[in-house]
Amino acid sequence: MNSGHRHPNHLADPFPQEVDPADQWVLDPQTGEFRLNLDGPPLAGVPAQPGPGRAAARARTAEPGTRPAPGPQAEPGPEGGGRAARRRNSRSKPRGRRALKWTAGVAALVLVAGCGGAYYAYQHFNGNISSVEVQVGSEAERPPAVGDALNILVIGTDSRVGLGREYGDEGSAGHADTTLLFHVAKDRSNATVMSIPRDLMLPIPECRTGTKKIPGSARAMFNTSLGQDGRDPGCTWMTVEQTAKIRIDHFMMVNFDAVKSLSTAVGGVEVCAAKDINDPDSHLTMTKGKHVVQGEDALAFVRTRHAVGFGGDLTRIPLQQQFISSMIRKIKSSDTLTSPTKLWSLADAATKALTVDSGIGSVDKLKDLALELSKVDTKNITFTTVPVLDDPKDQGRLVLKQPEAGQLFSMIANDRSLTEVQQAADAAAAPSEAPSPAAPAAPSGPPVDEAAVRATVRNGTGQAQQAAKAVTLLQGKGFTRAATGGNAEAAATSTVSYPAGKADQANALAAALGLPAAAVQQSSKLGPKDSLVVVLGQDYTGGGTAAAAAVPTEAPKDLQRVQADDTNVCAK
Repeated sequence: MNSGHRHPNHLADPFPQEVDPADQWVLDPQTGEFRLNLDGPPLAGVPAQPGPGRAAARARTAEPGTRPAPGPQAEPGPEGGGRAARRRNSRSKPRGRRALKWTAGVAALVLVAGCGGAYYAYQHFNGNISSVEVQVGSEAERPPAVGDALNILVIGTDSRVGLGREYGDEGSAGHADTTLLFHVAKDRSNATVMSIPRDLMLPIPECRTGTKKIPGSARAMFNTSLGQDGRDPGCTWMTVEQTAKIRIDHFMMVNFDAVKSLSTAVGGVEVCAAKDINDPDSHLTMTKGKHVVQGEDALAFVRTRHAVGFGGDLTRIPLQQQFISSMIRKIKSSDTLTSPTKLWSLADAATKALTVDSGIGSVDKLKDLALELSKVDTKNITFTTVPVLDDPKDQGRLVLKQPEAGQLFSMIANDRSLTEVQQAADAAAAPSEAPSPAAPAAPSGPPVDEAAVRATVRNGTGQAQQAAKAVTLLQGKGFTRAATGGNAEAAATSTVSYPAGKADQANALAAALGLPAAAVQQSSKLGPKDSLVVVLGQDYTGGGTAAAAAVPTEAPKDLQRVQADDTNVCAK
């Protein structure tokens, strides 16, 4: 395979015979929907069967009690029969040819990591979609929602099921090989797409798939949040929520074959290489410069990592971001949006590629989601990667870089843009809408007996002795059963976890430490006999006070990013 010299073949016309104007669909720029083009020149290559085309027109114009002829219509009569007559008849009966609605959201839904759909031939597309009922924990354990903002977890699995030996690990059920958190601002003015490296080491929470309880892990590779021990996308969902404190609304999952089918459906995706690439592992051979790739070549491009950069997962991520950005531009281009054949192929491939949560497990719901996503201007879509460092404990693995990772998480969780689109609005709203520091938790209900509260305090601040100092503080305030529990994984914010029925104790404990009410959370992992668990995060300053929970307004310095409208990004 030499993708450096390949060019996409134009999609063959699946209906090469003469096409009736009744089968022609064109995009109306004023409504964003497709309508019949009865007056203009016909467009070739329209899927006649799914739409109300020639066959449907014959059925409606046939005499009552008769069946329409299977072939072409009779010879033209005095009135100019045949196609011309059918055209005039369609004008006189506009309700007889109601156009099926294509939404502009087809572009936006494919934008979500190369997967999506459109509302066309409902039963056909609806039958393509696979959905999964996932369990993501109780409401008390989840981060709060931010208005009408949308957070969609896009999981690219490396499943080899049905792909044979060519891709290695034949039959592998797949892990979270490529994961992106797609955040769409509540005012739809901008979007942030955050890549999460597969090699990131972090806690994997206990999760459930059906009736099966799958144990968590205090430290594991992020990609094992899917597939390992039978974990489903709900486990990956919970891992991201608990790590980033960002509430997720939906997930979409695609496999290797999706990249091949979607890139082919749009007629190829333009990519760029800053040097010649020859990667025997991904089978990518590409000369320096810009190329249009599809199918196997597209898959090889997004999989390559050994022949570019430093050869790891962090090198591959910008290639994937470049590819998805280019696909966004291709989908939103008039070349795609005005081609019914491409749109049909794209929607068919996209819905077949998707596995989604049951909340969006139908074409109707995907259409509504797509319409929301389509409102974002391409120039205001920013791709980035969560800040990480090499893991000092495990060569080839990564850990979160703090406080930069926490800063990025906080911006997304609080709907802050990485582009300049919101800066003027934020500045104007600052005097009246500036966030105030989070108030410390206040005990509620009857007075709490501090001496009866059992609590384990763990240090996730990155600074030595913080847990011991906090325990000394608590004991001085009457919490004599507080004890240290060693170090925790680095945490941006502090938490106080409690078992059911001990909310009052948790609020009292948080108040004594000066932590905000938002730090208190019920945990299904803790039983009635368990202690409360305090994890001190980087917002904890000691002395019973927490740093003001101000939302950052600027991105971390040196944050990796790619703008979706940038056509000059090349793989290095």
